[in-house]
Order: sequence, then C-alpha cells, then structure tokens
Amino acid sequence: MGLRKFLDKIKPSFQEGGKLHAFRSVFDGFETFMFVPNETAKAKGAHIHDAIDSKRIMSFVVIALMPALLFGMYNVGYWHNIANGVAEPQFWTSFWYGFLAVLPKIAVSYIVGLGIEFTVAQWKGEEIHEGFLVSGMIIPMIVPINCPLWIIAVATAFAVIFAKEIFGGTGMNIFNVALVTRAFLFFSYPSTMSGDKVWVNQNYMDCITGVSGNVDAFTMATPLGELGAGNAVQTDFMSTITGLMPGSIGETSVIAIALGAILLIGTGVASWKTMLSVFAGGALMAFLLKYNGQEGLNFPWYEHLTVGGFCFGAVFMATDPVTSARTEAGKWVYGFLIGVMAIIIRVLNPGYPEGMMLAILLMNLFAPLIDYCVIQRNINKRAKRAIKVKED
Repeated sequence: MGLRKFLDKIKPSFQEGGKLHAFRSVFDGFETFMFVPNETAKAKGAHIHDAIDSKRIMSFVVIALMPALLFGMYNVGYWHNIANGVAEPQFWTSFWYGFLAVLPKIAVSYIVGLGIEFTVAQWKGEEIHEGFLVSGMIIPMIVPINCPLWIIAVATAFAVIFAKEIFGGTGMNIFNVALVTRAFLFFSYPSTMSGDKVWVNQNYMDCITGVSGNVDAFTMATPLGELGAGNAVQTDFMSTITGLMPGSIGETSVIAIALGAILLIGTGVASWKTMLSVFAGGALMAFLLKYNGQEGLNFPWYEHLTVGGFCFGAVFMATDPVTSARTEAGKWVYGFLIGVMAIIIRVLNPGYPEGMMLAILLMNLFAPLIDYCVIQRNINKRAKRAIKVKED
C-alpha cells in the first residue's frame, strides 16, 4: 500500500492546475498500469464494469510471451556456444549470453515505441494507449539476433507512427504493429533483416561464458531459409517442436508457444477459434500442395506447422483483437485463410519462404470485410425469418 499512498500524495501535482499538469498522461498511464482504476463512468447509459481492463489484458499477453522469450534467449546462447566449439553448452552459460544479447533489443523497442506514444498522448491531452505493451515485446522476438539496434529503432518508430498513431492509436489501427515493423525491416533492409538466420557475437558475454573467442560472428540459415534458396534440408521434427534450432528469437519452440496459447485461451484473452482455424487452413493447404505435384519445400505437410513463424503468428499475431475478425463465424474464416495463404506463399514463392507475415497482414486488410459479410448474412437470415413469421 506504500506505493498507492505515494501516488495519491503526488497525484494533485499532475491534475489540472498542478505544477506537473503537462505530464498528466504519463502519470495516468503509470498509475492505471500499477493499479486498477477505482472510478466508474459518470454519464448516464449502459456500462460494463469489469476489473479486467485493456491494460490487464495486455499484461496477460506479455506473460504468455515469456516462455517463448526465455527459450529464445537460451537458444541464442546455445548456438553461440556450439559455433565456438563447445560440444555440450551449459544451460546457464547459454541463457545468460542470450539474455544479454536480446535485452538491448527489448529496451530499444520499448523506449522508442513508448516514447512516441507518451509524446502523442501529451500532445493530444489524452490517456496513454496501452497496446504497445504487447507490440514492444513481440518486435524483438520476431527479428533475427543480428538485427542492429538502430534499425530496430527506425522500424519501430515507423510502425508506431504510420501503422498506429496515424489511424488514431490503439483500437483504430488496421494492421498489426509488430508485423508492420517486420515488414518495414524486410523490405527496407533485406540484406540485414532476412528473417532466416541466427547470429551470435562473441563480444557480449566472454567474461561470463568463459568461451574463447574462436569467431566474432556466426550465421546459420534456418530450414526455410535454406529451402528458399533451393537447397535440400533434412529437418529433425522433434527439434522443430522443442525449438533447439536456428530461427528468429521467439519463434522456434512450439512447446514454449503452446504454453502461451494455453494461458491466452484459458483466460479468454485470445480466440481458440482463430488459432485452430489457422492450423486447419495451413495443414489442408500443405497437404494438398504436397500431394498434388508441389514439393512444398521438401517438407512433410505437418512440418510446415512447426517451422518458421507459423505457430508464433497463429497464437500471438493472428489473434490480435484489434486487427483480426471479431465475429465468431468470421474468426473461423479469417484464421483459415491466414493458414492457407501462409503455405501458398511459402511453397509457390521461393523468394520469401516464410509466408506468415504477409498472410496475416493481407488478412488484416480483409478482416473488416469478413465481419461485414457475416453480419449482413445474419441480418438477411433474420429478415427472412421475420417475413415468414409475418406471412404465417
């Protein structure tokens, strides 16, 4: 309760007429993040009173991301040690290396993104939008470890301004902010941000790992990267499940992503219908292409669902409540088409073997149309029933 009393004491300084009124939005954002607001709507009309506000929902998503993030940190350190000739890397040695390699990317993402949102909120005199709590964590998880910090900063600024604030902020954007960041990186800096390599740098943690500097940097292509280049690759299916393989920081471990999915579904934060339909669409299209003349990047159809960013995209980005379909029937259609498009892009476009990013961004564009069609269908069915009842 000490923090609560402290905030109550300084709150008048941030209110209208206070010395720090110019920073009211900053104070309000911090206060409502730490404590559920104790005020209710004053205007007349129907209101829903619930302690689970949007900040709490975003917090659940951040918690759900933790297994994939923590495993990604370990995976970065593991491959670093393998590159330096360590036959059996120790867990904590690998984890701390990866932690120190990934932490700056998280910091840059939040500093830039939240800095812009705080500035816009102060300028408009509005509350700070909380949507970037999730986007700021996802952005460093979907980039390769070799992506420079300044490029992440530029891409984050671009996405927050042109994919979010320009539309009015959280709840108004039509495209997923984290995916716009990745798209900007992919098309603006293709040689640096290919999305298909793991990179490790000796300088981060020599003093902690005790590993001698055999190499300064090491890159290893992912299975999708190799296959997109036309090279045959023999993948280990269990490695794609556990995640102990090269890939973007948070996208490799199906087990870690599944733990996050269980939390999101159990708390009702994300739609299981969208998740399931993404996998159904991906599985069907991969099966059809594999057994109808297309090699499908030399993968078994089921392996398409466990490599690259397919699982991560299905769980954490296709289910974005702002940019996805909102009607119950629409969620099935929306997710199914994402899965279908992701596999089509992978198999038929060897220049971009990932596919998930473009598939979700494309369906972000069509989500309002899907919802419109579902709603109109329901209206027409009800109108027909009403006419029938009237005739009877």
